[in-house]
Parts: sequence; structure tokens; C-alpha cells
Amino acid sequence: MVIFDMDGLMFDTERLTVWAWERAGKDFGYEITPDITIGATGLDARDTVTYFKKCLGENFPYFEIRKAKSAYFDKYIKENGLPVKEGLYELIDFLEKASIPKAVATSTYRKKAEECLSFANVKDRFDLIVCGDDVSRGKPEPDIFLKAAEGLNCLPNECIVLEDSENGLKAALRAKMYPICVPDLKTPSKEVRRLIFKEFSSLLEVKDFLEKEINNLFTKKCEWA
Repeated sequence: MVIFDMDGLMFDTERLTVWAWERAGKDFGYEITPDITIGATGLDARDTVTYFKKCLGENFPYFEIRKAKSAYFDKYIKENGLPVKEGLYELIDFLEKASIPKAVATSTYRKKAEECLSFANVKDRFDLIVCGDDVSRGKPEPDIFLKAAEGLNCLPNECIVLEDSENGLKAALRAKMYPICVPDLKTPSKEVRRLIFKEFSSLLEVKDFLEKEINNLFTKKCEWA
């Protein structure tokens, strides 16, 4: 089974999110720098509220500015389309041909996640979609990945997790799965990268690797299992 993160992994939305937060912040008189926005990568919606208030003060009107951010984000996508990462469609095609189950496990809440997946015409190509509002604890806790595995009747050590964020990789490690990193704007720490299974620069490279190794991949137990 292959479990996909969404933002920053399947879609090049992190850069768009940085831009949208910056624009929305200015509308309310706040300077939301790229470093602040990138620091929230991999957090679920609940933890993101706490994080932004820590960075910008307890009086930061998170929900009002998030609404404005979402409006900028949605307007861009409607006018320009959703930026898809290189190799996404090729990887999905390969997994389908190989009859390998695939799931999405994203910290994004379901309404927004399903909108993005539909924009890219991949929503119906996944066997299962698990979102941030489906679990009580977000990444780096392993809950979302374990729920995905349970939903498709797979053991944790039968699951590959594709992630770009440090919190996502930590969650996959805690779930005793095979974490593969495809870095985006924020490169995970060296400490985490030393623990993961593999790292590639694109989903196209992931596809090439799986084509060669998928038959042998699960013949031995995970080193961290």
C-alpha cells in the first residue's frame, strides 16, 4: 500500500499558501512572512491555530485571516488551475497497473482536501482518503497513517508513506511504516532524514524506484518495526 500526503507532495500548493497568507495578512495589518507560513507545514488545523498565535500574538484573528487566505487561494486555482507536482499522474498510473492500493492521508480538512483532489482529477483514483478532521491527533502523531492502513486492511509494515514535511515523516516512523521523503519548501532535519527509508527529488523518481523494487520491498521486516 502507498499512502500519499497532499499539500507539498502531490500539489505545489505550499508556495501558493505562502503567497495567500502574506496577502491576507496585509489586508488585516499583519506581516505574515514566508518563514512563519512554512513553519506550519505538516500541522493539522488545530495545531496551526496555536502556532500562528504563538508567532503573531494571542490577539491574532486567525480565523478571519484564514478565510481571506482561502479566498485568495481559491481564486488563484479557479483562474490558473491547481499546480501538480511532477510525476504524480505517472506514479498513480503505475500503482493502478500494479494493483497496489493507494490512499491519501492529509492534515487538511476534508472539504478543502476533496476540492483540491477533484481539481486535479485524482479524487476518484484513490481507494481511501483520510483527512485531518478524521483523527483526534494530527501529525507528528501516527494516527492518520494508522487509520489509512486499517481502512484498507494493511499492516503498518506493508505501507509506504510519501511525505514532504518533517512532521509527516515523524508520523510515518511512529506508525512503523516505510517513510519516503520528497522535500518541498522546507527540508526536514538531518536527524529525521537519517531515519527514513528513502529520499527522492520528485514523484517521478519514486515511480522509477518502485517499478524496480516493489516486488522485493516487503520481503524483509522494517528496520524500525
